[in-house]
Amino acid sequence: MRPSLFEFAGGEPAFLALARAHHARCLADPELNHPFSHPDQHPQHVERLAAYWAEVMGGPARYSESCGDHSGVLVMHAGNGDMSDLGRRFVDCFVHAADDADLPGDPEFRAALRAYMEWAVGQVLSYPVTGTVPGGLPMPHWSWDGLRP
Repeated sequence: MRPSLFEFAGGEPAFLALARAHHARCLADPELNHPFSHPDQHPQHVERLAAYWAEVMGGPARYSESCGDHSGVLVMHAGNGDMSDLGRRFVDCFVHAADDADLPGDPEFRAALRAYMEWAVGQVLSYPVTGTVPGGLPMPHWSWDGLRP
């Protein structure tokens, strides 16, 4: 049986490294810098992001147990109007951050990560107006084959 994406990546340390690398890349990007440099950003933003991605990829339910559900994540990012170029840039930062974090270079693994982030960005972009996100959406769970029901 294949390990989860979480296990294959290297567990919680790998996702923390990924979140740190992604955050650094977004701060360095001239277009993405603004949303990632807000003074009111949660002080544990990177750790929470790592916990969210880890849970989505098959890790422990740390994010949903302490921070909220998928609806809360979408609400946090909804209402920004058309951000299609930012979405593309965000995915590019994520893909390159996987290199920075020394995640496994296995092509199937990297394809699964990219597919997840493209899906996740599509989710955010589907709510261009604040207040349209339905409540109680469960955490998504991503596998080697994509979104699990």
